[in-house]
Parts: sequence; structure tokens; C-alpha cells
Amino acid sequence: MYGYIRLMRPLNSLMMGFAVIVGAAIANPKAFAFLWQKLILGTLTGFLLTASSMAINDYYDREIDAINEPGRPIPKGLIKPKEALSFAFALMTLGFITSILTSFLCFLLALFAWIISVAYTTFGKRTGFPGNLLVSACVSIPFIYGSATILDTITPNIIIFVIMVFLSNTGREVNKGIVDVEGDRARNVRTIAVCYGVRSAAIIASTLYIASVILSPIPWILGQVFFPFIPLVAIADLGLIASSIMLLKNVSREKAKKVKNIALFSFMAGLLAFIFGTIG
Repeated sequence: MYGYIRLMRPLNSLMMGFAVIVGAAIANPKAFAFLWQKLILGTLTGFLLTASSMAINDYYDREIDAINEPGRPIPKGLIKPKEALSFAFALMTLGFITSILTSFLCFLLALFAWIISVAYTTFGKRTGFPGNLLVSACVSIPFIYGSATILDTITPNIIIFVIMVFLSNTGREVNKGIVDVEGDRARNVRTIAVCYGVRSAAIIASTLYIASVILSPIPWILGQVFFPFIPLVAIADLGLIASSIMLLKNVSREKAKKVKNIALFSFMAGLLAFIFGTIG
């Protein structure tokens, strides 16, 4: 049982379930009072499908994990490879059932998200920038799913939020490529930093960060958020601008690692901006 629990990566899976709740809150916080059953189903879908993809990831990475992560359930011998794969498909089936019980749109989104996640796990990791885009899609879809869960549609404020998340997270993934450039080169992972150099990666990452900043006033201009959005999104924007400047001035591994952490803090501030800006 311990091996199966570890296979699900509970923290990662809970975070994706929470992202569905956040997406629902941004779409319509008032819907919580009378659509809590759908919200439970949506959260379960996020958790189960993420857990499924984590189990598939461990199945495909079992030989690498035997060297780098020998304590993982499969290399440690707690779970056999075929058992991990069967468990992954059981979780997937449960996740699709909860999505169908929510709505047909939710099922389609769940299917799309699971395919993207598995695509990244099976072959996307080594593709470099296309893999970065797959990661950002996996990060973004749960927020869209939250809107679909309670409203059976995708609201305009969620679309803007998701575009910002997608751009900034892709920037962070490119940024991470600078940090991991030596290891990625040794494993033939074709990141921008490996293929075109760390300077090019820094320019692209910074451009994506700034693109997200440029979009940030739109929800306020369109009247989709309340005043608490402004100070919080300002903190997020300043963090991303600072990240861009720092990265362009110094593309060392140490600086890129620091910038990656600042960007993560900025994402958290941006997330809070949309939540409190929507609640008012």
C-alpha cells in the first residue's frame, strides 16, 4: 500500500486538484455554495488523472530511477512494473468516470489533459522546447477545468489567466534549461540552452516573462476583477521583470537557479491576485 501511495505522488496530485478549485473560484466564486458536488468531482478528477500520469512516469523512468532514484517504488521492489501500469490505468478510469459525471465538456478536457501528460512522460521530456510547452499545458488545464466544472463553460477571465500562466511557466521551463544545461546535454535533451546556448535561452525566457506582464492589466481594464487584484499583480509583475533583468545581465547557472525561484514566487502572487481580485 505504501508503494502505491508513493507511486501517486500525493502532493503533486493534490496540487492539481487544488488548481481545479482555484479555477472554479476565479470563474465564479458564488457558485461554490450550490455546486459543491460538481466541485468535489472536479477535484477528484484532477487528483486521479495526475496520480495516473505520475504512475506512468515511474513506469517509463524505472531504469533511470534505478540509478538516480533507487528509493522509488519500482526500483526498490515495492511495486512491479506491470502492477504500476495496471494501477495507472485504474486511476485513469476512475478519473474519466468522475469527469463524465461532471459534464461532457469536462470529460473532453480531462481526456485532452491526460493525453498531453502521457505524451510528455513518454517522449516529450527529451524534445526540449516542445516538452516545455507540454508542461505548461499540463499546468494550465486544471484551471480551465475548474471553470468547466462549475459553469460548464470557460469564462473570459480564466482564459486571460491561463494565457499568463502558460507564458510565464514556459519562460520558467526555458529558464530551468539553463540550470540543467550540462545534465541535459549529457542526456541529449534538446532544450533551447543546449541547442542554441544559454544566452538565447535567457532572451526567450525573459521575453515570455515580460509577455505575461504585458497581459496582466487586461482583467482590470475589462472590469473582470476588483481592487485587491492591483497590488498583488503588481508584486507578480515586479518579480517577473526583476527575473528578466537578472537573467539577461548574468546567465550563469547560479543566477538562473535564483531567477527560477523568484519566478515561482511571482506565480504565487499572481495566483493570489486573481483569487482575491475575483472575490473582491
